Amino acid sequence: MNEIESGRTTAISIVIPAYQHARELPACLDSVFGQAYRDFEVIVVDDGSTDGTEETLRPFLSRLTYIRQENRGANAARNRGYREACGRLVLFCDADIVMKPDCLEKMVRALELRSDAAYAYCSFMYGWKKFRLWPFDPARLRRMNYIHTTSLIRREHFPGFDESIRKLQDWDLWLTMLERGQSGTWIPEYLFVAIPHLGGISTWVPGIFYRIPWIRLGLRMRAVERFREAEAIIKEKHHLN
Repeated sequence: MNEIESGRTTAISIVIPAYQHARELPACLDSVFGQAYRDFEVIVVDDGSTDGTEETLRPFLSRLTYIRQENRGANAARNRGYREACGRLVLFCDADIVMKPDCLEKMVRALELRSDAAYAYCSFMYGWKKFRLWPFDPARLRRMNYIHTTSLIRREHFPGFDESIRKLQDWDLWLTMLERGQSGTWIPEYLFVAIPHLGGISTWVPGIFYRIPWIRLGLRMRAVERFREAEAIIKEKHHLN
């Protein structure tokens, strides 16, 4: 038994927050249950969906823990799942994520090789677009959000998500951990695909997207404005201005 698997009955708790993701959840869960690494539990937190999410989950209910709550936002759903989790490691997997079969295996291995790292993250696909990330760099992280929420975190280092923040929650999390002296380790492989989806619990948007001068292009996008507003809030919170 290795360091990751010792001490708790489950090595990994996979927490999936879901809001209006009935269409995407089956593919997400099929990819989770198709992992080569098998020592995990799955917790789905339905954040008040009205699109038949619970019915969609029926074929999977014997293999996961299902929690339904009133709509309180993505971070509240993630924190609720974390409170129910028992794994030594936690992975927050958005409902529109499809993992490659070796995703968990390689993330666990990365943390075994780097006992000083608080979490492992990887490059990924966003629809058809490849996002090749960078090795952990505190200066870069302070400038931009480049680490996806779907990363494997050591339980003892997870500070909880700030439920007052509605966008760029992952950036806030990584900055909070950085301020506590914690770092991540990068896996230079594309281990999952994020399926673009509007209206769900989280639409992950790369930092470059909301920096584009949309107004000059004649486009006024409320979604982009919300990301800019969130960026300003996070910069103030973490004294990045």
